[in-house]
Amino acid sequence: MRANYKLQRLYLDAPLASGDTIPLGKDQAHYLLNVLRLGDGAELLVFNGRDGEFEATLKPAGKKKADLEIGTLTRAQPERPRLVFLFAPLKVGRLDYLVQKATEMGVGRITPVFTDHTQLHKVNPERLAANILEAAEQCGNLAIPELGEAVRLDALLSGWDPGRRIIFCNESQAGNNPAAALGAIAERDLALLVGPEGGFSEREREMLLALPFVTPIPLGPRILRADTAAVAALAVVQMTIGDW
Repeated sequence: MRANYKLQRLYLDAPLASGDTIPLGKDQAHYLLNVLRLGDGAELLVFNGRDGEFEATLKPAGKKKADLEIGTLTRAQPERPRLVFLFAPLKVGRLDYLVQKATEMGVGRITPVFTDHTQLHKVNPERLAANILEAAEQCGNLAIPELGEAVRLDALLSGWDPGRRIIFCNESQAGNNPAAALGAIAERDLALLVGPEGGFSEREREMLLALPFVTPIPLGPRILRADTAAVAALAVVQMTIGDW
């Protein structure tokens, strides 16, 4: 069942069940009462990434406090998607965009990967997590992607489970159409690896191509920005061997 976009959606970090009354934190109460200007009895949808999505009714308790009365279950909790998204962190504004789009595109785990040409050498996990939740609220997702700890590419590959195939976006790969390479993949547990601005180094490319659990794919004849390439690759993977 698709999300109901007529109602405001809100993530709650609390167990959810019909009949419960949940007090809102200061920030969420302020958002609903003073930013959205919702009044007593306003209806919205709530989810926590574990128990499904529920109707809820707003019950203000003054100007700064409010409770939510949890009503009927509207959508059962689905399994978390199996696709893992591995990406080299970009500049902050584009990094926010990339994490939001990966969430919308239906990945189950998001992991920043530092490469030889990565411009950022650290990430703010709290900011990334906030972008994931905001995207999930807005696009109707119930299964919230896990956020993996940032890791160097070498360390990631040395500890990788070979049972999960990595689809490697290789800007030097021969050909323009990734469909043939993707169609030959039999595994259902997959990861998509997208590099930084400037691409992977020759050392990294040779290391990836030498691994039996890595499948390189091209992304067409045009030069794409790293964030554009990631969205394009996610769309192609989800359409051909994903959950579309």
